[in-house]
Amino acid sequence: MNTPADSIPVVTIDGPSGSGKGTISQRVAAEFGWHFLDSGALYRLLACAAGRDGVGLDDAAVLAELSGRIHGEFGIGADGGEVVRLDGVDVTRELRTEATGNAASRLAALPEVRTALLEWQRRFRRQPGLVADGRDMGTVVFPEAGLKIFLTARPEVRAKRRHKQLKDKGINIPLEEVVEEVRARDRRDSSREVAPLLPAQDALIIDNSDQAVDVTVAEIIRKIRATF
Repeated sequence: MNTPADSIPVVTIDGPSGSGKGTISQRVAAEFGWHFLDSGALYRLLACAAGRDGVGLDDAAVLAELSGRIHGEFGIGADGGEVVRLDGVDVTRELRTEATGNAASRLAALPEVRTALLEWQRRFRRQPGLVADGRDMGTVVFPEAGLKIFLTARPEVRAKRRHKQLKDKGINIPLEEVVEEVRARDRRDSSREVAPLLPAQDALIIDNSDQAVDVTVAEIIRKIRATF
């Protein structure tokens, strides 16, 4: 017998770029053996596909149609690192660039695209549970989630984190440029008409500007155990 979707626990972890939500969400999911949804990666995959096919980032109808044709695969490589494939082609490095992130942020503002990707995201809700990482997980995709977290940090702190991530991947961009990109993306994500970046009314807001990842993870784990 299939388990009703609404009985499967969901934790949403939303927040702006550089808030640590990806790393923290993966660790929390691993702690409970739950599934993990990196919703931003879906938009990044679509951005990669748009670039590959020469589709304009403002061509809403074509982008929505394209989202229904692409096939994305998320896995772990032999070195333990992330591996992402688009229609069978490894796009891991391209997926995590600032250019792809900015393109994803632009197309994510289109209502047609968000609608097209909504059901794809909701299909990640499977037993024994789901940790969903994104910008509108608690407000739009899983508004009924049992626990909603909103992570944030000061823009300059988030920019330094992002800068380090890029350097670790061999991508050298001046810190000042990353700071400006973070601020620009914050403005774009928070001001868009559809599903703007903001905490759900019942979300637990955690500012981790001066807090170690381990401390944030432990805080969320305690809250999950107290909730479900």
